[in-house]
Amino acid sequence: MRTDRKNDELRKIKFTKDFTKNALGSVLAEFGDTRVITTASVEEGKPKWMDKDDTRGWLTAEYSLLPSSTGTRCQRERTKVSGRTQEIQRLIGRSLRACVDLNKMPDITITIDADVIQADGGTRTASICGGFLALKIAIEKLLKEGKLKENPIIEPIGAISAGIIDGEVRLDLNYEEDSHAQVDSNIVLTKSGKIIEFQTTAEDEPYEYDKMLNIFKVASDGIKKIIDIYDIV
Repeated sequence: MRTDRKNDELRKIKFTKDFTKNALGSVLAEFGDTRVITTASVEEGKPKWMDKDDTRGWLTAEYSLLPSSTGTRCQRERTKVSGRTQEIQRLIGRSLRACVDLNKMPDITITIDADVIQADGGTRTASICGGFLALKIAIEKLLKEGKLKENPIIEPIGAISAGIIDGEVRLDLNYEEDSHAQVDSNIVLTKSGKIIEFQTTAEDEPYEYDKMLNIFKVASDGIKKIIDIYDIV
């Protein structure tokens, strides 16, 4: 059994807006001892791979673990991005694209950067939550400046990790729990409860269908609480 909180409880969550001054939107996302600086940068134009006649904008993401963010110093990925980093970047990017109408941000590219300064589990889900808030701040400024005519955000999204440890379904895993989990999940949902991502993997033995439903229920309730926190930041 957990000693610091109930199995269905989140860690202490805090979002600090405008954490840096140069990015159009920036947020420090804290989930327990996991801390991620998320920023939203805006450039005119769109990626070269998009058709010339395509008037949509684009949203992408980059993710990085800073060297001192983990217990053992990790190397900077200067020339080659690891498979893990690519996977997380794609998860953050497609999650955030799911909550915007790209047609309402023509010829604009927004890049969400997530830099982990301290890792204790759940860095990718913290990056998505902080990334959404950084995106929201940037969009509000673009609307105020008249660079966007309409708000492209369809609805808020939230993300959280969950898993099964010692046969128990637990929410918002820290590193120790994650490293010993029999089942590991990352869930991304919209405010209305629509599923963007439901990654669930058995790390040891297969698990039962009802446990999967329980993971989803616990994660869904947790994400609702996270989205409620957005409104008071």
